[in-house]
Parts: sequence; structure tokens; C-alpha cells
Amino acid sequence: MQGKVEICGVNTSKLKVLKNEETMELLRRAKQGDMDAREQLINGNLRLVLSVIQKFLNRGENVDDLFQVGCVGLIKAIDNFDITQPVRFSTYGVPMIVGEIRRYLRDNSAIRVSRSMRDTAYRVLQAKEKLMARDQREPSVEEIAKELDLPREEVVFAMDAIVDPVSLYEPIYSDGGDTVCVMDQVKDSRNTDEAWIEQIALKEAVKRLGERERRILSLRFYEGKTQMEVSGEVGISQAQVSRLEKNAINTIKKNL
Repeated sequence: MQGKVEICGVNTSKLKVLKNEETMELLRRAKQGDMDAREQLINGNLRLVLSVIQKFLNRGENVDDLFQVGCVGLIKAIDNFDITQPVRFSTYGVPMIVGEIRRYLRDNSAIRVSRSMRDTAYRVLQAKEKLMARDQREPSVEEIAKELDLPREEVVFAMDAIVDPVSLYEPIYSDGGDTVCVMDQVKDSRNTDEAWIEQIALKEAVKRLGERERRILSLRFYEGKTQMEVSGEVGISQAQVSRLEKNAINTIKKNL
């Protein structure tokens, strides 16, 4: 959106910015049914929508679409805001705008969530908006669960199911040098390419052993049996088990 002036026919360089006092006065008038005040509120907070959609520009969505959806969230925030609460409108409006955009992205996502989980997620979002309108703050998971009479875990799972996907290559930190991406933070340090190759090599080395040596190693290191227990199962002495085990390990090392 950098350098872009027109969004949905709106000249963003000429958008008005309301002061907090002006916003509260317009909100009071809008609550009394003044539609002109409501219109001024919408136009005076479009920059708030623009600042929010910056967060979603890397999703491949059309900027105009995100702006329109954000405006829907702004209108909902204006209509639901409680002027009796000591809260700035932007503090209440931003989560409402973000929620509306996330709902839009979820409904248009290629990632499919089960119908039951999606229905629960919708109920969670509705309860969240209801509690926000009532308390003028972000409700906790426990409060949402109590409102819906659902287990806390079910609410958490439903909210996680509709979280927007993040690219593994999305940068999360840069100090002017190498950029740290999400992949660098979530990568598996154990199941690396090197470990994968070593597992293949080990498997091939074990295959080259005789059947008795493979059985001894399996009993010793997979089933955790002592050499004396292995000698009883295989039918040889404990000294022979010790010698065969040692020779098998040395053979594997050579093959690796």
C-alpha cells in the first residue's frame, strides 16, 4: 500500500484525524440518533482502519477488500461503543476492526476447519464481541468459557482453529544484518537433514548384520534386556552374547 493514495475511491492523503474530545462529542451525538455525527465519526477514523490493515498486507488479499471489511468493523465499534466507560474509542475500535478482518480472512481461507469447530469459533467470537461491548475491554478465555458454558479447553481449541496462518518465511526480527524468520524459531533441531541421513545410514548398516546379531541388538537396546536375559532367549552363553554384541556394534561403526 506504500505510495498508494486512492483506496476504494478514498483519497487517503486527505483523511481527517479527529481529536479525542471531538470523537467523544460526535459519539454522544451519534448515540442520540444524529446520522451526520455518525458519518463524521466514520470518516474521521478511516486512518485507524488504514493503520490496522497494514498488519494484514502480506496475506495476498486485495487492499481495497481489506479496507472495506475494516470499515465494517469500524461501524460496529461506533454503534456498540459505550460512552459512559472511561476508555478511548481507538482502544475499543482496533480489536473490533481486527476481529472483522480476521473473520473475513477465515471465511475466505483455503484451510478448512470442521463444521462443529467453526460453529464453536463463531459462538466464541460473538461472545467476545458481546463482552467487549459490555465491559469495554478484551475478555479473558475464562470469561468467554463461562459466558458460553463451555470447557476452557474447547474455547482455546476453537480460537486456535481460526488463527490466521503465518508464512514460515515471514520476518520477525532484523537488526540490519541477517533477518530472523518464523522458520528459524520453530525448526526442529533434532529432525534435521543430517539426522535424517544418519538414520538412513544406520538402518542400512544394521541390515548388513547377520540375523542373530540383529536379534541380539534388538533385545538389548530396543527391549532393554540384560545380556543374561538375552543369552537365555537366544540359547547361547552370556560371554557369547557379549562378544557378538561388541562385534556387531564395531561392524556398524565401520559401515557408518
